[in-house]
Amino acid sequence: MGAIHITDIEAAINHWRARQPAAGGAALAPQVAALAEVYALMVFHHEDEVHAERMPVPAREAWLAWYATTPDTPCIAICSTSQGDAVCKGCGRTEDEVQHWPALGPCAKRAVWRRITREGTALRFNRYAERARLSAPSTAGDGGVATS
Repeated sequence: MGAIHITDIEAAINHWRARQPAAGGAALAPQVAALAEVYALMVFHHEDEVHAERMPVPAREAWLAWYATTPDTPCIAICSTSQGDAVCKGCGRTEDEVQHWPALGPCAKRAVWRRITREGTALRFNRYAERARLSAPSTAGDGGVATS
């Protein structure tokens, strides 16, 4: 299956904490508890990735359930790889990643998402992200600028 980055474990924990807040007595939801154990071991061992196959089944299932709620593709329908670019100006994926995206597994897709987000050079992360923020409904007291 591949490796899962610690930031994805954190995101999955936060997803499950929002969906199933701790009950009376501070009991964690089973998904949070399973992922938190993996997270704690990663921190203890100074690891930033864990192999999905080595995760306990409940933690892997909780991560996959979170993954199913994330956007599948970074595509914004401005594909410059079809025009001969080695890296798409719209989403930041390489030509190979664009072509083989449907065959990639969840861990490989998340690795691509992490890389293109970290690079932040694709149109999806600058011009169009700014337009989306400016066109989002404002919240009270923010001066008309949406925050994320």
